[in-house]
Amino acid sequence: MYILLALADGERHGYGIMREVEARTGGQVNLWPATLYGAIKRMLAAGLIEEESTRPDPASDDKRRKYYRLAERGRQVLASETARLAQIVEMARAKDVLDSTGPV
Repeated sequence: MYILLALADGERHGYGIMREVEARTGGQVNLWPATLYGAIKRMLAAGLIEEESTRPDPASDDKRRKYYRLAERGRQVLASETARLAQIVEMARAKDVLDSTGPV
């Protein structure tokens, strides 16, 4: 989910995904290289993400980097999973497990 969210607004290379996730979670989630690249491999095979063939700025970029983007299927899965999680949060609020700002 974190990888899909990191790619929701554009392509990124692996290190860029790691930094985005770390920044968005306030450092609470760290994707170590083995974990990240294993997940990327599985997501590529599942058709959730695609390897980008063009580079943002070839002159200032490391040629070894691979860039990834959300595939259409990945975008659909992200939307569906986000809606499912939002429904769970609403159920938790209805049970007074959460108020509008977080855990009670």
